[in-house]
Amino acid sequence: MTQTTEPVIQRTERDKRTERMPNAVRAWSMLGLGVAAQTVGTVFVSAPTFLITLLHTERGLSFAEAGLLAAAPTIGMVLTLIAWGALSDRIGERWVIAGGLALTALAAVGAIFADGYVMLGLFFLLGGMAAASTNAASGRVVVGWFPKNRRGLAMGIRQMSQPLGVTVAAVTIPTIAQSAGIAAALVVPLILTAFFAFVCAVAIVNPPRPTPSVTDVAPRSANPYRANGFLWRIHAVSMLLVVPQFTLSTFGLVWLVTELHWTPLAAGVLVGSAQFIGAVGRIGVGVLSDKVGSRVRPLRWVALSAVAVMLALAAMDAAQWGAAAVMLVIAVTVTVADNGLAFTSVAEMAGPAWAGRALGAQNTGQFIAASLVGPGIGALIGVAGFPIAFAAAALFPALAIPLVPRADAEHDRL
Repeated sequence: MTQTTEPVIQRTERDKRTERMPNAVRAWSMLGLGVAAQTVGTVFVSAPTFLITLLHTERGLSFAEAGLLAAAPTIGMVLTLIAWGALSDRIGERWVIAGGLALTALAAVGAIFADGYVMLGLFFLLGGMAAASTNAASGRVVVGWFPKNRRGLAMGIRQMSQPLGVTVAAVTIPTIAQSAGIAAALVVPLILTAFFAFVCAVAIVNPPRPTPSVTDVAPRSANPYRANGFLWRIHAVSMLLVVPQFTLSTFGLVWLVTELHWTPLAAGVLVGSAQFIGAVGRIGVGVLSDKVGSRVRPLRWVALSAVAVMLALAAMDAAQWGAAAVMLVIAVTVTVADNGLAFTSVAEMAGPAWAGRALGAQNTGQFIAASLVGPGIGALIGVAGFPIAFAAAALFPALAIPLVPRADAEHDRL
């Protein structure tokens, strides 16, 4: 008797109001909240990137040292992404996202009052560990609320979060840091994460989950990694494709300031604009994948394009062409286009019982690669210069092309 009445007792007035919302309206509302949550988390994670110029030119840190500090939030994300994904599989998205953002806000407070670069890096690390909550959990929102023929579009919108977060950070962080210091600049992610932690706690509704019968519990919960190598290949492809993406997001502003002699404000506006265009591009690629009925075909096209644009940027920089800044915008747009395709593909293959963990693993691989970009590419820039570094980044999408699966795969119960 208790088992049949307990769900009714636990239903709140908020749950009843939500159930009366049309499914389409609810789905888009939850997607909007997921986008906002991951965007503000990305503002914190990417904020140290836009301190590199200040740390290098005025504080005396090398590119490798500043890049390592900027990579601290990404390293933190690597440590907790799968755990956050598993937790979202177990308890749903609402409290994972809201709780993670609240912890990110606390880490921002610690970073503001940190004494020295070691403590600053520690709080960046802790903030990245907390901000990872929004990645896997917001991806589950798309899988849970949207049908297959709309997921490419929905995931493309969801994947706007990262470039939008970078845009906000690019426009605000370097300018504030230059005029008022690092602590003042970090107030931006503090305010945003604290505010949206409250909003998400109040407004997010977990998507409905299928109730398995006794006969299909095993198929629904079967480990998709044992079915075939599809998920492993997508993870590997994404790790390789993230290198040029993070090369540009980490060092694009530095390149504009130190090589093209732009002001930090002008460089921040250009990088932010490029990230915004890239965000729109993710939607376009997602819609394309819905139209062609495949995630992996457009993924292969993006990998090919990433090789071309990175080599073009390297050549134009070596030739000192003024149009190199335009090529930066094109390269940023292309190199961020793959994420939504890969995430949708992973979620569809993993199924509802494994989506959080699989998306956590997807992010973990990407951020392992991304955490190496700051110190690795930074050291290469210091030794060989920007053109060689851009050309080296083109090698990674070239390696990804043969790894892209030739056909899509999907969980048979999704």
